[in-house]
Amino acid sequence: MRSIWNGAISFGLVSIPIKLVNATESHSISFRQVHTEDNGRIRYRKFCELEDREVTQSEIGKGYEDADGTIVPITDDDLSHLPIPTARTIEIVAFVPAERIDPLQMDAAYYLAASGAPAAKPYTLLREALKRSHKVAIAKYALRGRERLGMLRVVGDAIAMHGLLWPDEVRAPEGIAPDTAVTVRDKELDLADALMATLGEVDLEDLHDEYRQALEDVIAAKAAGETPPETPSSTSAGKVLDLMAALEKSVRAAKESRGETAEAEITPLPSKKRTPKKTTAKKTTAKKTTAKKATTKSTTTKKPTTAKTTTAAKKTPPRKRPA
Repeated sequence: MRSIWNGAISFGLVSIPIKLVNATESHSISFRQVHTEDNGRIRYRKFCELEDREVTQSEIGKGYEDADGTIVPITDDDLSHLPIPTARTIEIVAFVPAERIDPLQMDAAYYLAASGAPAAKPYTLLREALKRSHKVAIAKYALRGRERLGMLRVVGDAIAMHGLLWPDEVRAPEGIAPDTAVTVRDKELDLADALMATLGEVDLEDLHDEYRQALEDVIAAKAAGETPPETPSSTSAGKVLDLMAALEKSVRAAKESRGETAEAEITPLPSKKRTPKKTTAKKTTAKKTTAKKATTKSTTTKKPTTAKTTTAAKKTPPRKRPA
């Protein structure tokens, strides 16, 4: 792989010579601009305003336009000698847990390749240190005319670097959420849980670009003079469906796509937070307990009365018979 930048990783006093290599590649199908009448290529030519003539790429440089319109020429040599330590260095400034990085900040991805045999030992040292710490390194570097943030992490046996946007480059999500207050019912959440469980997980290696495949089929058909295949139009686009019905239908469709038998009724997954209340059982038990107490109290009350009567009868002296 061709390197796009050469420099070094600064890890304290340790310097690791590296080459920056693109970690991703685009498989998108590109088109040319053509004249619709005869399919002639449309090309852009670069002209110098002062000389009014076309110039070659070797004659084109960089320049900064000042407020009054004056052009200040900037050469590659000027950029390579900027008075900052990150001009040719990826300077590690901190180590943090990966969870601290907001995915919204993630930008382009690169591989950092060790440059030469002397770089092998310090490169391996940094890689193993990252592995053992379970952290990522935050670094600053300069690329394409500006200083950037980067995140270094281990991928296999290599060190990868993700370009990061500066925090002030990430917009706050103000005005994005719905303005109107919406209440989501428990049953709707249960159905959403059931749909998530039915869809389950997926191996990203199994996913592919269906749009690119369809586009290749269209190009192949037109090149062979055949009629391109048509995609059936979607009838559900733009329609506002009943949420419960849509969720139930989605669960059934997901089960059928996995070869499972769709049940007549969708049974929502039990929720940990929503437990059935046992109020009725408690009330019935309470009533029975109260009844028992009342019966016991009544029996206890009667016993002393009987006892008193019996005692009184026993204590009454017998009457004397007349002589």
